[in-house]
Amino acid sequence: MKRVCILTGGSSGIGKATALLLSNNGYTVYELSRKGADQNGVRHITADVTIADQVKSAVSQVLAAEGQIDLLVNNAGFGISGAVEFTDPGEAFSQLNVNFFGALHCIQAVLPTMRTQKSGHIVNISSVAAPIAIPFQSFYSATKAATNSLTLALRNEVKPFGIKACAILPGDVKTGFTAARKKSCAGAEIYGEAIDHAVAVMEHDEQNGMPPELVAKAVLRAANAKNPKAFATVGFQYQVFVLLAKLLPATWTNALVGMIYK
Repeated sequence: MKRVCILTGGSSGIGKATALLLSNNGYTVYELSRKGADQNGVRHITADVTIADQVKSAVSQVLAAEGQIDLLVNNAGFGISGAVEFTDPGEAFSQLNVNFFGALHCIQAVLPTMRTQKSGHIVNISSVAAPIAIPFQSFYSATKAATNSLTLALRNEVKPFGIKACAILPGDVKTGFTAARKKSCAGAEIYGEAIDHAVAVMEHDEQNGMPPELVAKAVLRAANAKNPKAFATVGFQYQVFVLLAKLLPATWTNALVGMIYK
């Protein structure tokens, strides 16, 4: 049975691994990003997810070629780090614009087709950093927390149309995301070495993290599930962390996180 997927940010990392896995499992995959190329059966369309008209144009191209859209994977994103007090609001907005509004543009572009079909899966790539906010990476955590809330609300809104919505929450993953992070040391004279240390812990954990293929497998499971779970955390230790965050008082959980990154 023909299944058509649109995936964002598929030129590298989690997105690339997911695009290739979906393609190898019967999906016709279209990858949307600012830079990229066709690869191993995955078809590239140049589009900036922060520009709604470019997203709509890309979706129209897919519909003209395939006549259907069965799966949307919102993966495009990047990270910034730095103190809340000294983060430039423009940088914070850029973070939100890509990670949150980029996904929103894609969701809004595919929903009319999915509603007409009375079917479709929307899989948002979130993060364990959503339920467990990380110091000096606050805006990344905020964008992923917003993604989780959007997913839950959307899940109920589109249920009557046969559309499924869910989010995948990876823990630390070894990809180029680490090197691409925009780091700010502004305020170091006030916060001391706390910023550098917190970022160093993040980078160490990421570069010793799981391969992106594990996240790709979680996306494939969600895409093929008749009723995917609202949230699926990837990695056993991260499943434990998320469970503890649910069970413990927020003050305790936050204090533990502070100790890890202190």
